[in-house]
Amino acid sequence: MTVDLNELIGATSFAADGRLLVASTLADQRFASPLSGHYWQVEDLATGNLVRSRSLWDATLALPEQAANGELRKEELRGPGGELTVAVLRTITDADGRAFRAVVAEDHRNVEVSVGEYVRDLAPALTVLAFALMGAFFIQITVGLAPLEGLRVAVRDVIAQRKTRLDVAAPSEVQPLADEINRLLAAQEKALSRARSRATDLAHGLKTPLQVLSADIRTLRKKGETGLADEIEKSAGAIRRHVERELARARLAPGVSGDAACLVREVANGVIAVVRRTPRGKQLSFEIDVAEDFMAPVDEGDLSEVLGNLVENATRFANSLVHVSASESAGEVIIKVVDDGPGIPEAARNAALLRGVQLDSKGGGSGLGLAIVSDIVEAYGGRLEMANANSGLAVTIYLPRLG
Repeated sequence: MTVDLNELIGATSFAADGRLLVASTLADQRFASPLSGHYWQVEDLATGNLVRSRSLWDATLALPEQAANGELRKEELRGPGGELTVAVLRTITDADGRAFRAVVAEDHRNVEVSVGEYVRDLAPALTVLAFALMGAFFIQITVGLAPLEGLRVAVRDVIAQRKTRLDVAAPSEVQPLADEINRLLAAQEKALSRARSRATDLAHGLKTPLQVLSADIRTLRKKGETGLADEIEKSAGAIRRHVERELARARLAPGVSGDAACLVREVANGVIAVVRRTPRGKQLSFEIDVAEDFMAPVDEGDLSEVLGNLVENATRFANSLVHVSASESAGEVIIKVVDDGPGIPEAARNAALLRGVQLDSKGGGSGLGLAIVSDIVEAYGGRLEMANANSGLAVTIYLPRLG
């Protein structure tokens, strides 16, 4: 429009008699078509005479107040039919001091159509660009965070005790953190190893005094002091069981192996074979409902400790039968020991898991069996539950099958 305005100004002059003249029509033929939406108009500011494009027909453009000489102004004017137009205008004064004002206008709808066409052409490209950018961002985030996913898996393996170190190539920004975690794990392993060694040394150091006490107990019995001998023997037995429990805990302290596995039926057979030799075991029947090849994700020694304590407790309270079973459900190994005894009152079940708590007032135990079982099961990420069955107490162990 500014180009058309400059062309219009160049074609405008004053005749010798002072009349305003437009020497030629503009190159754009739309100015020659009536009501085409493209208009021009020139006004003599001295006389008010107008020269108009053919497209205006018999209408005129109502112009705003006169602007400074030579200033290019942009306005919105009303066209021949009252439609809104976009216009550019300029006031020109020639060398003789005669002034005129030229204006070129275009129907606003033409601008809207042009903008609409531009948007329609641009929208698909912008849409494609948006999807391309989102895809690029997704790939960038996925590729950029992939090493962190590897670090997460490595941490999970350490927690699950399948590995003892973060064995992963992390990004340079994260590798120092992985190295520090590995140093922390190494320091923790050394500290736990020292603690285990001290516990083992303490246990071995107590064995000799306990053997001396055993000899003293026998001497007292020979002298007829059976009451004092019984008291000392009871205390020595409690000390021995505490030592055994701490040894079991020390063995678990550095962490259990994620690759541990054993045959449940084989371990149960071994435990029951020992219990059958006891006076109480000879009076009971034992059933093992476990497949020959059924495996549990636990070390054989730890499972022997668990089943040994559970079967021993069941033997103490059972009337005639102790039943051991094992199965698998939802990725968990379930081992259950059930007796046909009186069971445990609901209020006393939680107390049964506390250290040193004996529910059997007759003695013969230290009250540590179920606490030891609970420690071992928790070390493997499992849980222990107790409930009264139809004919006695059912103790169930749930162990996650890692893999």
